Amino acid sequence: MSNFRFLSVLTVAPLVGALVVAFLPRRRPELAKQVAFAWSLLVLVLSVVMWVSFKAGGDRFQFRESYTWIPNWGVSFTFAADGIALVMLMLIAVLVPLVILASWHDAESSKRSIPVYFALLLILESTMIGVFAAADVFLFYVFFEVMLVPMYFLIGSYGGHQRQYAAVKFFLYSLVGGLFMLAAVIGLWVVGGKTFDWQALSQVDISTGTERWLFLGFFLAFAIKAPFFPFHTWLPDAGGAAPAGAAALLVGVLDKVGTFGILRYCLPLFPEASKWFAPWALALGVIGIIYAALLAVGQNDLKRLVSYTSIAHFGFIGVGIFAFTTQAGTGAVLYMLNHGLATGLLFLVVGMLVARRGSALISDFGGAGKLVPVLAGVLFFAGLASLALPGTAPFISEFLVLIGTFTVNKPVAVIATLGIILAAAYVLWMVQRTTQGTLNPALTEVDGMRRDLSLREKVVVAPLIALIVLLGFYPKPVTDVINPAVQATMDDIGRTDPPPSVGGTVQEAAK
Repeated sequence: MSNFRFLSVLTVAPLVGALVVAFLPRRRPELAKQVAFAWSLLVLVLSVVMWVSFKAGGDRFQFRESYTWIPNWGVSFTFAADGIALVMLMLIAVLVPLVILASWHDAESSKRSIPVYFALLLILESTMIGVFAAADVFLFYVFFEVMLVPMYFLIGSYGGHQRQYAAVKFFLYSLVGGLFMLAAVIGLWVVGGKTFDWQALSQVDISTGTERWLFLGFFLAFAIKAPFFPFHTWLPDAGGAAPAGAAALLVGVLDKVGTFGILRYCLPLFPEASKWFAPWALALGVIGIIYAALLAVGQNDLKRLVSYTSIAHFGFIGVGIFAFTTQAGTGAVLYMLNHGLATGLLFLVVGMLVARRGSALISDFGGAGKLVPVLAGVLFFAGLASLALPGTAPFISEFLVLIGTFTVNKPVAVIATLGIILAAAYVLWMVQRTTQGTLNPALTEVDGMRRDLSLREKVVVAPLIALIVLLGFYPKPVTDVINPAVQATMDDIGRTDPPPSVGGTVQEAAK
């Protein structure tokens, strides 16, 4: 199977499935859902086979394939995956079928085409796979921009309150970031010998001033996409207005394109500029952790609260990346995966709760656990995972980020640790106000609040809970894949870890 063209097949397969689903009759919505779900399972199976075929101790980039696209510009359909990309591809493959199941009835209230809704989810899956699999800078840029289109329509056509405003704001922010990156891509092509191939560009020697400007062009696009403070204001609006399933993919996967882009493009292609900008990036990460956590504490909207928690978590990922240690880097990549699982679960469960109540306002709940105890229990678990409780997967990644940062920058690690305390405040406050305490009499008058988790909904949350617990106790299968890619990235920028006596190895920290 090592010669199978996994990445191109995985990129094209959801797009073909989307075309099939989109042209199904509108009067057959159940068939559209079933076909979309089956197609996403096919992608999951292929992704699992690819994971098994990946050799953790082998070449840095595997499953490489290239097809000429625009020869005069040096553009090719080039795909390749290292350990970082592979982990993100598996996250997509796991989340999309669960999101489709969770979204079984989401499109019905919009009065719009149900087949188109599920086709958009598959198109989004195709573009997400493409952006992580691309090994050509221009191809990456194309997927980076095209990815906006299906999410724009998912928010603007199928979202909730202020969906048009949120969709336009999301699109404009991302488009502006994309324009900065386009300018940098063109500049890189000029100074890099008129090629877009990542491996060739990684060997180019760029002058200091030019490198810094190119770095900033890429970084601004990725900082907006992540988002990092102060480019974050689009996320609460988009996350609050999007359907729960689309929001889970937005904060669970799409935002990771920003941090992935920094790891794949900013650090290896512009190593000196990355080191020059690192203190500023660390400052932005720490500010984002504290600022977003404080805003989350004050939220009365469940979906906006979860969106602000994601901004705080991305601060941790940013700190882990720019600490420039293998421990912190591995923790950052692991955080990208674990955040996708934990926050994806939290958004899906919040969506189930909001759908039953007909409101996302925390003040409209109170004591809901007495009516839907299983749903309340899953919400509590998802909240504990989000605040990185020991025994859950996010704890391992957060611990690696903090210990890896502490070995080289103690003040940043200490300040970032305050975010853990604030996380406990906003998560426990949310759970207490929604599911605990005295039962709100208004809930007894809502028919939906008398329905606990259905079998379909249990199938949605069970795999995520299992993965969060499994990776919380045994992250080694994932860290073994991530470590070589992170170490290679550290080598690209010429950074080595402190002596083991100071911080220990990644494996020791993971234990």
